[in-house]
Amino acid sequence: MKKSTQSPSPSMSRRKFLIGAGGLTFLVTAASVFPGFSVKEEEDASPHAPPSYQVNAWVHLAPDGSITIMNPAAEMGQGSMTALAVLIAEELDADWSKVRIEHSPVEPDIYGLKFRGRGRGRMITVGSFTVSGYFDALRKAGAQARYVLLSNVAEKWQVPLSELRTEPSLVVHPKSGRSISYGEVATFAKAPATLPEIGEEQLKQPAQFRLIGTYMPRFDIPAKTDGSGQFAMDVVLPGMVYAVINRSPVHGAKPELRNETELKAAEGVLEVVKLEHGVGVIADSVEAALAAKKQMQIEWSKGAKAYEYDSESAPQTYRAIAVQEHYAGTSVLVSQGDAQAALAKAQRRFEADYLNDFVYHAQMEPLNAVVSVAADGRSAEVWAGTQASAGARSAVAEVLGLEVSQVHFHPCYLGGGFGRRSMSDYIEEAAHLAKHIRRPLKLLWTREDDVQYGAFRPMSLQRMQAGVDAEGKLTTWSHCIVGTGNRLLGSGARNPYYDIPNQQIEVRNVEHGIRTKHWRAVGHGPNKFAIEAFLDEIATALQEDPVQLRLRLMKNAPRAAAVLKAAAEMAQWGRAAPAGRARGLAFAERSGALVAGICEISLKADTGKIRVHHFWAAVDAGIVVQPENTLAQMEGGIVHGISSVLHERITFSKGQVQQSNFHNYSLLRMADTPESIAVHIMPSSEKPAGIGEASLPVVGGAIANAFAALTGKRLRHLPFTPERVQQVLEG
Repeated sequence: MKKSTQSPSPSMSRRKFLIGAGGLTFLVTAASVFPGFSVKEEEDASPHAPPSYQVNAWVHLAPDGSITIMNPAAEMGQGSMTALAVLIAEELDADWSKVRIEHSPVEPDIYGLKFRGRGRGRMITVGSFTVSGYFDALRKAGAQARYVLLSNVAEKWQVPLSELRTEPSLVVHPKSGRSISYGEVATFAKAPATLPEIGEEQLKQPAQFRLIGTYMPRFDIPAKTDGSGQFAMDVVLPGMVYAVINRSPVHGAKPELRNETELKAAEGVLEVVKLEHGVGVIADSVEAALAAKKQMQIEWSKGAKAYEYDSESAPQTYRAIAVQEHYAGTSVLVSQGDAQAALAKAQRRFEADYLNDFVYHAQMEPLNAVVSVAADGRSAEVWAGTQASAGARSAVAEVLGLEVSQVHFHPCYLGGGFGRRSMSDYIEEAAHLAKHIRRPLKLLWTREDDVQYGAFRPMSLQRMQAGVDAEGKLTTWSHCIVGTGNRLLGSGARNPYYDIPNQQIEVRNVEHGIRTKHWRAVGHGPNKFAIEAFLDEIATALQEDPVQLRLRLMKNAPRAAAVLKAAAEMAQWGRAAPAGRARGLAFAERSGALVAGICEISLKADTGKIRVHHFWAAVDAGIVVQPENTLAQMEGGIVHGISSVLHERITFSKGQVQQSNFHNYSLLRMADTPESIAVHIMPSSEKPAGIGEASLPVVGGAIANAFAALTGKRLRHLPFTPERVQQVLEG
């Protein structure tokens, strides 16, 4: 590793660090990515004086050698809490056994990630951007912290800094054989007047990694196993009350409570609060609150836009919109060449429509939050599991009429998120109710609340058209997405790894008044299903192997081609499947990760039930920080994908959700999970990509293509329920 010997940059002042009797605290990371941090504008303040103000720190090194690293991301089972700490510890050369991780304060100016390097920092965990987004910044932070330790030891021992090196939590001087622990350095360290900027060339190369890319036990698992890990549902405060809400069955409907007097007189009921979208009840126990909710007599207003919506008839409407020459709600995603002119001249033309239903997040932990408003109304505390802690904190402040600084937010573990907890509606509700009672209040959503007042992955129709020339080369591609959800519809529709000269890709949004939201991989699930299934239809018509067709299209994308070849080799593509089974493949990219997936299925024709027996996947995610966790995320995404592809659907009648719990919102059961899931991680020195959503988008296309190989029939409507399978078989 090349040591930093360059002149320190004057932009990095001594205020960036704080040194006290309790050890060494590192306040700021790379200024190029994160906003600067100002604690108190006193340049000549003693570096050893204990602070009289609140300090938010990334890393604290104690005299006993323990190293506390702050985690700014939501931990919902994806492992980012460990991964981010690994990035700092790697360049710091920390002894991992001495590392402790804590939730950071909710301060986006300090801990926020600048998406694509622009704008104000944001504390939000979505889109698999966390590790890839923080990768360079936190490594530079670790390298700068290491520099502080080295420079202090160099001064104390009166040796050139270039003669020092580090081992896990030790500074070593090979010439004299001396070594000193980080903890001991923390007892005498002084803040340098300036710090060097750390360039990428001064960071470790992959071959030098000691922690990155090795097995690292997840920090959150022991606490979740022994029950000490805190979820908001676990929070119990003195004098706490409980609340539930009866929400509108049709989004946009307003409540008129008919028996308010009776409810207020019910045993245990403390308050009844009218909201725009429902009626809340606050009680001294969960049981009393739920009992009062059942007794509510509410007349809901009519006229909300969603009342007009019926999901069963929506596909007919969408098809009519797809064929319109001009549609007002159109957003063009890609316009390359002249797709329509090329289609008109094509030797052969192909066309197909694909559909997908609404999907519910089905996270393990139903929504909940705890809000405590001070008796004088001038401050509040919040305990919540959220993917967007800074946004939730600001929302609570707005509800309560407070400054953001007056709201103390306690981040908690999340029992699953999948995008639903990037919304703060449930936390805002708790704040509204707590404002009325001025006591600690826990708001609970039942599973029925969660399903029926959900925010869903949108329903859409995909109108696919393509043309090939006389040589069988794919020359034109048209993809028209029609549905509700606007910006949620288009993700994954582009084809960056397929070389097709003429492309027209667009979204046509229809506003139904239905609540929609990001769902794991957003639009990649339905869009990659349509793209990959359509490509297989073309391959079949051209009598070309599906792998070879894709490899031709990937002629300018060697990384993508390598992933596809690796998956094909894993599954022994080309070798006949066992009797009664067939295989199908798909390729997708998500958050920079490249994935190829192949599944082997069987079918019970008399019941229409598809069973996925084996799944093989290869992934190129650049530098992989946590290999074991990457395997777990890939496997989890595949299982989640199978569940959504074969079972999950939300339907609406007159704007009202028709499902209420897991008895009529079906999920994949353990007995139906694949017998094996094999994942190959491609070696790479490229920048890390997101992995949490990477594997899910390949599942729909792989299963649809395996079904076509097995039966000669095409499944084009997600999910592939037994009823739909039988209809296709009989059609």
